[in-house]
Amino acid sequence: MNSPSKVGTLWKGKGKATVQDYGDLQPTITYRHLLSHNLGVKDPLRVIALCDSDAFYAACERVRLGLDPSVPLVVQQWESLIAVSYPARKFGISRMDKIKDAKNKCPNLVAVHVATYKEGEKEPGYWDNVDTRTHKVSLDLYRRESNKIISLFKEALPSGEIEKASIDEAFIDFTRPVRERLLEQFPYLGKVPPGAPQGVDSPLPPPPPIDWNQLGVLIPITPTEGSNEGELSVFEDDHVTTWHDVALSIAAELMGKIREEVHKNLGYSMSAGIARNKFLAKLSASYKKPNSQSILRNDAIPNYLRPLGFQKIRFLGGKLGDALAKEYDVSTVGDLLGVSLDEMQNKFGENAMWVYELLRGVDRSEVKEKSALFKSMLASKNLPKPITRPDEGHQWIRVLAAELALRLNDAREEMPTLWPKTIVLHARKDYETSRSKQSAFPFSREVTVDMIAAAADKLWKELIGEAKSIKVGCVQLAFTGIETAEMGQQNIEGFFKTKESQRSALKRPRSDSNDAFENERDEGGRSRTTSTAPHSASSTSFVCERCRKRIFLRESQPGHSSIEEHSAVGLARLRVEHDDFHFAQDLANGSDNSVSVKPRSSSGGLKRKTEAEPKGIAKFFSNKQLERGQGQSLAGKKSR
Repeated sequence: MNSPSKVGTLWKGKGKATVQDYGDLQPTITYRHLLSHNLGVKDPLRVIALCDSDAFYAACERVRLGLDPSVPLVVQQWESLIAVSYPARKFGISRMDKIKDAKNKCPNLVAVHVATYKEGEKEPGYWDNVDTRTHKVSLDLYRRESNKIISLFKEALPSGEIEKASIDEAFIDFTRPVRERLLEQFPYLGKVPPGAPQGVDSPLPPPPPIDWNQLGVLIPITPTEGSNEGELSVFEDDHVTTWHDVALSIAAELMGKIREEVHKNLGYSMSAGIARNKFLAKLSASYKKPNSQSILRNDAIPNYLRPLGFQKIRFLGGKLGDALAKEYDVSTVGDLLGVSLDEMQNKFGENAMWVYELLRGVDRSEVKEKSALFKSMLASKNLPKPITRPDEGHQWIRVLAAELALRLNDAREEMPTLWPKTIVLHARKDYETSRSKQSAFPFSREVTVDMIAAAADKLWKELIGEAKSIKVGCVQLAFTGIETAEMGQQNIEGFFKTKESQRSALKRPRSDSNDAFENERDEGGRSRTTSTAPHSASSTSFVCERCRKRIFLRESQPGHSSIEEHSAVGLARLRVEHDDFHFAQDLANGSDNSVSVKPRSSSGGLKRKTEAEPKGIAKFFSNKQLERGQGQSLAGKKSR
């Protein structure tokens, strides 16, 4: 990082960036670093890759149809394009084109409409004359193929950490596998030499030369003006090989084999970027596409970042990018390097630290495997023609139920005990507040469209009530509270309780209304009470994974034959109620898996939630974006 005097200087216009802006490019690597088992984000031998499937949706359809990779192909959704293969791009076709214009550019173009659900079908299909008024888009094929790729990654790299970034991208932390391979290839590094002057903190001996042939495209350290990207060889670079370069070369070899396995077994080509952190790996993955992997050595970072338009970098575009460009009259990363940390924080708040570091190629975010357990599943349809009669809702409920049935059954193939606690139906008029109904979803050994549709139809009738005419522009059907049965239970039926059996056991009256907003309550209310019963806390309470609070049962109520009955049944219901509380909050906050809604007051009006005006950098981001950015900044503070 910069010296204190450098950091503290005030902004005085565009400054000339120097190599001092990247002060940690060549850290001294010691035996302690190599032999340590605690591999963190500041490990000088850290290696991260971003693997990106080339034109993934188009590739999935090409493989499904058995077409040659050279065939120009597009995937359409109604009249728009959602994927364009690389052969089709040679004709000037982009996703901005309409299907008619794309066919004019390439008469031999293969156009495949994405699979769709329609009423009466249990699975999506490829139909003639699809119509947005009667069909719903399905991405199930792409989800399944994406999961196959991730599974292959895990098989090929058991000691690596893999984070699925999107349906067609995944980060791979090669740090541990590379460390293992380093010690295999250079066993003399596994033991500190007797005469090492500083013992375990002595620097490693000089590394051997690297043969970069067949390992990928080296991003040049000093690009030659006018030369084509990737044409510089290692011999044209004024560069001394480092142990991090060796680590990169090992990761490149492993990544190349993984890409070959994906192509051999699944038929997909992939591009990859390999660098010292997630941010740089993602940037370098797009250096030369398709079907290639690019390697960004530490010495190449400054010249690679400086000319980049900073607004093209994730999180540095949009409102924040506009504000930075306007405030400092700049456009590239190099232009912003002259802005001191003090100046940036004075203008954009303390959290601008992660922006300052990002511009210098510093990213402290971890590669974390995401849980395969879905907490919720959502099927949604924006209707081109609103539903105006109550009986018209059944058609779309059947379509949405078919999608949920397929997705839940797919998930249960890997986890047979997986089951949702709740089914939720949302309906929205135009862009107004969504109305919602929910109920417990009874367990059954088999998931069918009929059982989901029957439960959703009941919610639809409750939602519509006695209305004779309606106007609904969006319908959503969701499963929430998806969990697996706990180990040691006799059978899964005993784990899941239907709504009726819970009522009977608890002898507690409950409103017929299942509106997500009417049932919302404060955490100090019915769903959270401190128990003073003498039995164990584990049998009368649980710790919520989301709010990290211990939630307690009430004292045993009349009608319970024993504390055990109260604990077993009551705790199951308490979990459902507390999950409902969080779900209602998610809806009110406009989470990714639900429509944006607002809680209702008891009088039927909308509650007004007073929120503090975001300050500093926060006002340029959504809550989710800010959490990701702050995560990097906070990680940096903790590591200091």
